[in-house]
Amino acid sequence: MEQPRAVVIGAGIGGLTAAVALHRRGWHVTVLERAASLEPVGAGISLAPNAQRALDVIGLGDDVRALVAWQGDAGVRVPSGRWLTRINSAAAARRFGGSMVLLHRATLVALLASHLPEQAVRTGIAATPADPGASGRPARITTPDGDIEADLVVAADGINSAARRVLFPAHPGPVYSGFTTWRVVVPALERPFAPHETWGRGRLWGTQPMKDGRIYAYASATVPAGSRAPDDEKAELLRLFGTWHHPVPGILAAVEPEDVLRNDVHFMAEPLPAYHRGRTALIGDAAHAMTPNLGQGGNQAIEDAIVLAHHADPGRTDLAPALAAYTRDRLPRTMTVVRRSAGAARAAMLAGAPATVLRNTALTAVSRLAPQLMLRGFDGIADWRPPVRTYAA
Repeated sequence: MEQPRAVVIGAGIGGLTAAVALHRRGWHVTVLERAASLEPVGAGISLAPNAQRALDVIGLGDDVRALVAWQGDAGVRVPSGRWLTRINSAAAARRFGGSMVLLHRATLVALLASHLPEQAVRTGIAATPADPGASGRPARITTPDGDIEADLVVAADGINSAARRVLFPAHPGPVYSGFTTWRVVVPALERPFAPHETWGRGRLWGTQPMKDGRIYAYASATVPAGSRAPDDEKAELLRLFGTWHHPVPGILAAVEPEDVLRNDVHFMAEPLPAYHRGRTALIGDAAHAMTPNLGQGGNQAIEDAIVLAHHADPGRTDLAPALAAYTRDRLPRTMTVVRRSAGAARAAMLAGAPATVLRNTALTAVSRLAPQLMLRGFDGIADWRPPVRTYAA
C-alpha cells in the first residue's frame, strides 16, 4: 500500500520534531523550508523536562540530557548583582523529573534533521496552504514549483504564519507585548558565574552557560514596537546594560555588532478557534506564540509535534477525529502557558520604581521563607508527560 503523505511547512524546532515523529509512525514526510539552508534563526533554546520527555518518544531525549551544562543553583538578581532569589537545581530536578538543558538551536536542528530520510527536507521553497483539505479530498499546498497534495499538512511556519491566515482569516493574530529582545552567543569567560536573570526597571538580562563552553545571553527592554538602535544593537545594549554586574560587561565586550539578534516580542492574546482545519494542523508559534519569560515556546512546539503524531494514525483515511483530538489536547494547555508566560513578563518588565521595589521585596521574602514556592511557577508545565498509545493501537 502507498504510504500516506505528510507535508510539513517550516523546518524549525517544531516542524522538524513533527517530521521525525510522523516518519516514525509510518508517514512519508516532506519538509518544505523557505530559507535557503537549515540555519536556524536564534541562538539558544532551553529544554525543560516536559520537552525532554516528549523527545523520549522519538528516541532523542537522552541525547539532549547529555548536553546539560549546569547543575548548581541559579536565580534572579538586580543590576548591582545582589541576589533576589536562588533556585536549587537539584530540588527542581526532583520536582519535575529532570534538569533544564540549554543548548544552541543549531545543535537541536542538526540532531532532529539527522533522524530524517535523505531528501526529506527541501530548502528554498516557500509554501502556503491553498486548500486545507477535507475528509473526501487531500490538502493542497502552493509552491513556486507548483501545487503539492498531501493527506496531512503540518504548518510550523512561525509567528507570522501564512497558513494561520489562510485557515483563520478573521483572527487578529499575535499582538505586541510591549518589549523587544536581544540574543547573543559568545565564547566562555575567564571568571565563572551562576546562571541568572537580572531584573531592572523595564529591563531584563539573562546569562546561561552551554555544554560546549559558550555563553548564551539574552536581554529585554520596554520600547515602542518597531524601535531600532540609531547606530547598532551592540551599542544599544551597552547603553542599556553596560554598567550591570559581572558577567554582563564581559559578554558585551566579546560580542560583535553583527552577531546581535533583535526581535520585538509578540504573543497570541486571543486563542484560535482550533489548531486545525480540514487536513491541516498548526503547531508552535503559528498556533500559540508566547513571550519567552517561561522559556516554553520551543518546548510547547515539541509537545505539539509529539501529540499530533500520536493522534495521526497513518492507517486512517479520515483524519478529522485525530485532528480534533489534537486541538482538544493542545489548545487549552498551550493557551494556559501563553497566559502564564505573559504574566511572568509583566512582573519581570515592571518599570515603575514603587512597583519594582515591591516586586523585589516580595521575591526576596519568598526565596528566604518558602523557597519551594519559587518552583510552583512551573507546576503543570515542566511536569507534563506525553500521551502513550494503547496496546490495541
